[in-house]
Amino acid sequence: MGSTKPPRKRTTSQCKSEPPLLRTSKRTIYTAGRPPWYNEHGTQSKEAFVIGLGGGSASGKTTVATMIIEALDVPWVVLLSMDSFYKVLTKQQQEQAASNDFNFDHPDAFDFDLIIATLKKLKQGKSVKIPIYDFTTHSRKKEWKTLYGANVIIFEGIMAFADKELLKLLDLKIFVDTDSDIRLVRRLRRDISERGRDIEGVIKQYNKFVKPAFDQYIQPTMRLADIVVPRGSGNTVAIDLIVQHVHSQLEERKLRWDMAALASAHQCHPLPQTLSVLKSTPQVRGMHTIIRNKETSRDEFIFYSKRLMRLLIEHALSLLPFQSCTVQTPQGHDYEGRTYSGKQITGVSILRAGETMEPALRAVCKDVRIGTILIQTNCNTGEPELHYLRLPKDISEDHVILMDCTVSTGAAAMMAVRVLLDHDVPEDKIFLLSLLMAEMGVHSVAYAFPRVKIITTAVDKKVNDLFRIIPGIGNFGDRYFGTDAPPDWSDDEDALST
Repeated sequence: MGSTKPPRKRTTSQCKSEPPLLRTSKRTIYTAGRPPWYNEHGTQSKEAFVIGLGGGSASGKTTVATMIIEALDVPWVVLLSMDSFYKVLTKQQQEQAASNDFNFDHPDAFDFDLIIATLKKLKQGKSVKIPIYDFTTHSRKKEWKTLYGANVIIFEGIMAFADKELLKLLDLKIFVDTDSDIRLVRRLRRDISERGRDIEGVIKQYNKFVKPAFDQYIQPTMRLADIVVPRGSGNTVAIDLIVQHVHSQLEERKLRWDMAALASAHQCHPLPQTLSVLKSTPQVRGMHTIIRNKETSRDEFIFYSKRLMRLLIEHALSLLPFQSCTVQTPQGHDYEGRTYSGKQITGVSILRAGETMEPALRAVCKDVRIGTILIQTNCNTGEPELHYLRLPKDISEDHVILMDCTVSTGAAAMMAVRVLLDHDVPEDKIFLLSLLMAEMGVHSVAYAFPRVKIITTAVDKKVNDLFRIIPGIGNFGDRYFGTDAPPDWSDDEDALST
C-alpha cells in the first residue's frame, strides 16, 4: 500500500466545468451537473421549463435572471446567454470589429441554428457544448463549456425573440424594459471596464449600430412578450409574479426522482439475461467470506478486494467482442487465435469507491484510458445528482467499463449510465462492473437500460428500509480508505460521498 501509484493516463476533452451559479440561504444552485431527469424506464418524462429574457443591450437582463433564479430556490438552473452564440467572423469582419464598424446588434450576427439546436438538447436534459466568446478579440475561443439541462433554463439576449423557431422553445417570454439613458451609461461602464474599449469607440458603436438596432429589431419584439418588466431589476413585484408562475409550472411537470417507482419496477421479475455473475468457486466464496466479515482488518480487506477486482475485470473482458485472427508463431506456423474487435476500451469510475478498481483495469488493459464521474445523493430528496465528470475524448467510439464497488438501489449507476448515453456512448457498449449488487439494483439498471451488460461477483437478495444491501459488505469506501462511516451510510457509497 505504500508504493506510489503510476500517473493516470487521461485524454480529456477541452471542456470547461461550470462552478455553482450562486449560493442562497437555503441551497447551492448548480449550472454544471445533471439533475435526475429520468424515471424508472431511464427516460425523461417532462421537459425543462424555458424562460426567454429579451431587452435592449445593458437593460439588466442578466441581473433580472439572477434575481429570478435566487427567488425560485430550485437546485438545478441553467443560465444561457445569447452572447455565447455570435457567429465566427471572417478576416474582413474582424478588421471591421476592431474599428467598431461591425454591427453586433443585427440578427445576422448570431448563429440561430446553433442556438435552437442547443436549446432543444437542453430542454431534453442532454449535454451540450457552449462556445466561449472573447469580447476583446471578437472571436470564439478554442475551448468550450459543457452544460446539461435543468429544472429551469433561462435564455437571455437582445435577440431572444427574433426567430420564430426559437420562440417555439420558450415557455415564458419576458421583456426587460429599461430607459435608454440608463442602458447607455451601463454599456459605457461595462465595455470600458470589462472589455477594454475606449469611450469614443463605445459611443460610436452605440450611435451607429446599438440604438438603431434597438428601434428596428428589439423594441418591436416587446409585443411578443408574455410579461414586460419596466425598470428591470428594480421591479421586484414583477419578479415575484414571475417566480410564482414558474413554481406552478414546475409543480405541474413534477420533475422529481421517483424512488418508489424505481423500487417497484423489478418486483416478480427473474434476473435479467444481461447479468453475468462470476462463477462462485471455493476461491471466490472464500474471498467474499473475508471481505464481508466485519472483523476483517483493513489490510486484509484491501488485499482480498483487489484480488476479487482483478478476477471481475478479467471476467468482464472475456465478454467483449472478439474476432478470429491468424498469427504466425516463431516456429513459422499459423495459429488461429482471437483478437478484440472494438476500437478501444475506456474505464470510467464512479467516485470515490469505483476508483479503487482502476489499478485492476490498468493491470490487464495496456494504455487504457480512464474517466471519472462524481455523483452525490441529495440528503433531502434522495435524488442522485451529477456534480463532476471528466471523460476522455471520443468516448462514444469505445467500449466503456463503468466501475462501482457496490450497487444497492441502482440510482447512482443509472445516473452514470445516463451520463454516458448523453455523451453518445452506445448502450450495448457499456459494461457496468461491481463487486456486489443487490437484486433491486440489478433489476433497476436492466429495466431502464436493457442493453447494458451488468457484471458482478455476487448478487444479494435484499435491501433494508434504508436501502442497505443485506447481508451486504458494509460501506466499501470507508472500509477501504479507513474513513469513518456517516450515521446514515448506504451501500451505494459513492452516491453519498461528499
